[in-house]
Amino acid sequence: VGQFLFARVFKLVPSSGFADGLDVLRFLLLPVALSVVSRLGTESRLYRAMFLEEIGKDYVRTARAKGLAERIVMFRHVLRNALIPIITSAGGYLPYVFLGSLVFESFFGIPGLGAYVIEAIGKQDFAIVRTMVFIGSLLYIASYVLIDIAYSWVDPRVRLA
Repeated sequence: VGQFLFARVFKLVPSSGFADGLDVLRFLLLPVALSVVSRLGTESRLYRAMFLEEIGKDYVRTARAKGLAERIVMFRHVLRNALIPIITSAGGYLPYVFLGSLVFESFFGIPGLGAYVIEAIGKQDFAIVRTMVFIGSLLYIASYVLIDIAYSWVDPRVRLA
């Protein structure tokens, strides 16, 4: 529906294909917007729940009772502790950006790995499919290593072993 409205009715973006130079931005606007909006609701609810859970804890009440400024309470206490589950959920984006783009590329007709992999699946070229699964696995491993590093940065009590 969105592709039809923005591409055909309003003629703001092209419906499919790709271009060179700065025209590439017009072609990428719709796939990027769709990718962001598809996870926005779920992620914003998770972030809100994590912050509300941390705000209701005793140590926040104690910090406020001590007379700490609200900004210090929010950034030093609430944000640090709420970021741990948020980093975990956001860390899954690295594989999603790569592997999810395979679907978007084939759907929007953007030349790239997506069209190549979809074509390989159709031709039963299992070497390419195995390679993409391997790359996806490496991306998952890399993203969770980055998550562990981010944990130690956000919360110094977490140590890397």
